[in-house]
Amino acid sequence: MTVGETVTFDRAGLDQLIVVLRAHGYRVIGPQVRDGAIVLDELDSGAGLPAGWGVHTEPGRYRLHRREDAAVFAHSAGPGSWKQFLHPPRRRVAEFDADLNARAAQEIPVPTAFLGVRGCDMAAIAVLGRVLGEDAYPDSAFAARRRELFLIGVNCTEPGGVCFCSSMGTGPGVGAGYDIALTERLGATGHRFLAEPGSDAGARILAELVTEPASDAEMSAARAEVSAAAGRMGRSMPDVDVREVIRRSRESPQWEDVASRCLTCGNCTMVCPTCFCTSTEDVTDLTGEHAERWERWASCFELDFSYLHGGSVRQSGESRYRQWLSHKLGTWYDQFGSSGCVGCGRCIAWCPAGIDLTVEVARLAELDEGAADDHR
Repeated sequence: MTVGETVTFDRAGLDQLIVVLRAHGYRVIGPQVRDGAIVLDELDSGAGLPAGWGVHTEPGRYRLHRREDAAVFAHSAGPGSWKQFLHPPRRRVAEFDADLNARAAQEIPVPTAFLGVRGCDMAAIAVLGRVLGEDAYPDSAFAARRRELFLIGVNCTEPGGVCFCSSMGTGPGVGAGYDIALTERLGATGHRFLAEPGSDAGARILAELVTEPASDAEMSAARAEVSAAAGRMGRSMPDVDVREVIRRSRESPQWEDVASRCLTCGNCTMVCPTCFCTSTEDVTDLTGEHAERWERWASCFELDFSYLHGGSVRQSGESRYRQWLSHKLGTWYDQFGSSGCVGCGRCIAWCPAGIDLTVEVARLAELDEGAADDHR
């Protein structure tokens, strides 16, 4: 096998891929059905994959449904993202004894393979890499986990009702960074997976499977299916300069309108694959002999998130929603050189109020255009 060569294997080959990865010492994380959703967790074998399951998504709604076929990856993003394994929701960072002598928590990263990473989530991992793994003050724990990561991407052929990755330039095909890219196909030739190694490590893993060279017709058909998926997105970001619209919309009445619906629950930030904010908290035992410092995910929707001496800077729901959207789609460019949104649609599906950021941006753009017309 060489990088860029495309081969095919059947459903048994996908199961064998997991066996081979585990034999190489990887902990394999992939999709599986649990608690009414498709979640990401460790796989012991291919039997745990969500064969024959799909999802219906719309603002504020996510429902599993049985498919008429045995497709494994024909479902859109669930509530969890790969971020939870690279940037854990809660982790111990230090311990202290009674004399306040500190000892950093030791963590030995486990080689981990992510199986089934969509284009949007591949882009999200790259975004987190820029945010947490680069710049002047990289997160050493994140960087260590990322170095031990083996990525198996999946080109999407069936986007969901809240997906808009195509308009964000992050899908439906997987971008750079994968070790292996898969395209699942069901048709006259049966249940097959096209596989392309993107790294030498990926080529070595594929070389241990029973594969066949992919024909030109198979590769062409697979590309066509992925391309067609771009036209079946359930949502799209408005075709405007979103960054500039948000910059000019600081005083827009739309912020008050969305605040009247927003519960400031923080669900959108918790399911987002790129939100990275954290807080720290110290805990101690009853004797006072031992204390620990923990890092946990935080949200800009929390009232205390902007707390300074004397009170919180952003007390209203309006200001907190504006902060989140303005940073995600606007000032993220200033900090990290790209948008913080990858178009996965999780924040739309898992918002209990059904708030759709693509609709809110479209409304901001409409009001911005109206204001510009008034000044002409």
